[in-house]
Amino acid sequence: MHLLFIKHMVCPRCVRAVEEVFNRNGIAYLEVLLGRVRTKDPLSSEKVTIIENELRHLGFELLKSRDAQRIESVKNALIKLVHEGDIPPSFSLSGYLGGCLAENYTVLSHLFSGLEGITIEKYFIQLKVEKVKEWLSYDETTLSEASYRLGYSSVQHLSAQFTKVTGLTPSKYKKLSFKPRVGLDNLSSPTFVQGLK
Repeated sequence: MHLLFIKHMVCPRCVRAVEEVFNRNGIAYLEVLLGRVRTKDPLSSEKVTIIENELRHLGFELLKSRDAQRIESVKNALIKLVHEGDIPPSFSLSGYLGGCLAENYTVLSHLFSGLEGITIEKYFIQLKVEKVKEWLSYDETTLSEASYRLGYSSVQHLSAQFTKVTGLTPSKYKKLSFKPRVGLDNLSSPTFVQGLK
């Protein structure tokens, strides 16, 4: 079995897009998940080049370094968790990632900060704020329910983090006619990170 790691896969549509690339090129795969494709055998360098070019055209990137793969695994685990919206109040980020990825959290944390320029904790906050923005944009849930679903101790705690990241209270954000959001693949970009400092 062989694993390929792909950057910027953040949703089920991304999975389908990657499946289409492999199908279109007649490359068999066992499964496509967020951030990775499992094949029975390693791909030839020619097929890797074809896949790499097509993925790049769609906004994805084939990851080659082991460290980049580990960072993408952290991101994908957290994206999946936030997307499901079922985070308990007693949630432990270090315990979750340590168990999920079977790696030492301190090592992952140093690697993540060094390569992404932001801590895992701040990245996780960004994800949760973007999820709240999505829910508020579509009137899908109350702030109280969002707070509960994302494991916040209180609505006030969620509101404080939301305001710190966006510069707006959740109620002011909800009143905007155009509600700006950030793609999950751009969360650790330098521009976005400014709001967390």
